[in-house]
Amino acid sequence: MQSKYVIVGGGAGGLELACKLGRKLGPGKVMLVDSRLYHIWKPSLHEVAAGTLDIHAEGLSYQMLAHDNGFTYVYGALEALDAATRTITVSPIETQTGESVLPQRAIRYDSLVLAVGSTSNYFGVPGAREHTISLNATEDAERFRLTLLKLLAQAATRKDEARGGAGGVDIVIIGGGATGVELAAELREASGVYAAYGFGHLQPLQDVRITILEGAPRILAPLPERVSAAAVKLLAERGVTVSADTRVTAIDADKVTVASGTVYPSDITVWAAGIKAPDFLARLGLPTVKGGQVDVTDRLAVKGMADIYALGDCALCLGADGKPVPPRAQAAHQQADYLVDAFLRREKGKPQSGKPYVYRDYGSLVSFGQSTSVGSLMGSLQGSNWFVEGFFARLMYTSLHLMHHQAIMGTLRTGVLALARFLIKRSTPHVKLH
Repeated sequence: MQSKYVIVGGGAGGLELACKLGRKLGPGKVMLVDSRLYHIWKPSLHEVAAGTLDIHAEGLSYQMLAHDNGFTYVYGALEALDAATRTITVSPIETQTGESVLPQRAIRYDSLVLAVGSTSNYFGVPGAREHTISLNATEDAERFRLTLLKLLAQAATRKDEARGGAGGVDIVIIGGGATGVELAAELREASGVYAAYGFGHLQPLQDVRITILEGAPRILAPLPERVSAAAVKLLAERGVTVSADTRVTAIDADKVTVASGTVYPSDITVWAAGIKAPDFLARLGLPTVKGGQVDVTDRLAVKGMADIYALGDCALCLGADGKPVPPRAQAAHQQADYLVDAFLRREKGKPQSGKPYVYRDYGSLVSFGQSTSVGSLMGSLQGSNWFVEGFFARLMYTSLHLMHHQAIMGTLRTGVLALARFLIKRSTPHVKLH
């Protein structure tokens, strides 16, 4: 197999790059490699975990997207890289019983783009890897949802047998960044819906106890203090306990211990305290830095490697201020657009623009359920930002998801899909119950 532009990783940035290049150059020149069969916008995984979003309705088939956008899709994981011969090896695909579906494949490239995202960084905390769930992929979110359903059913049964006695479910979320805060808010909203659908003996505020543990002095530390304060207020109104400046020292199957010696009982623990690049990148012979990210230039080219690029969470790219570009979806989107322009210029025989990639921060929005959001928007003047909250902020948050869909599906199909999902939500339970 061979392709001029091979993109490994079908997340937000990698998929947008494949779609935009494919529409211009066609499947003979553009190839996307991914270890999964369908795509989901990663910022929505907290909704999948809470059950308010059905992954089987939300997921978009890579094969469909490849057909519609003019690129070739290859199913499998990146296994090896030979930079000298410009060849990557894609792992074989087998069924759960070991039956071979697809063999190991070798793919030659002219230009390779790595967009493989990130995974959890446990920082050596004892028990973190074994006893927590991280929302890195769809299977993680589904595992959380099914575990929560089981725990709610058991808690409801105990309360029924005890005629309203003690019990319930303790959920501890380690990490007060956007993922942890959004999950806590979504879970609080969903718990009330679960109580209405067959778990009638549960009282959501008393029986579904949610705690966020954050090591920094405040939650949402990278965002302005006003956003953090508003988030604390909204979480308190929803009965979510927030403990900032709290360092976790050990995690067991049923509890979380912090540096002060306090023990938090936990039936289900979520790790949202940090990310790092996948470990296999270092094994490919690529230059990596602390945290496992691939070291790239201000043109997103991997240092010391010919015609290999990296974008998104897996790449360390320094901004104009000398600080690393943050691992956000908007950064991956901007980097994809930068490479689209660079590759299309090459195809047309035009000289490169000569301009480095420059990250532009348009602000951040944090979801607090289906009706409200909070965040800050960056202005055109350096350092200026506007605080936004409520229904208007929620509409803007939703528009980010739609903008991503528009980039990979087009305006008409995105509009039809949005309308269809709006109508489906009016005729189905507000949470997935199976």
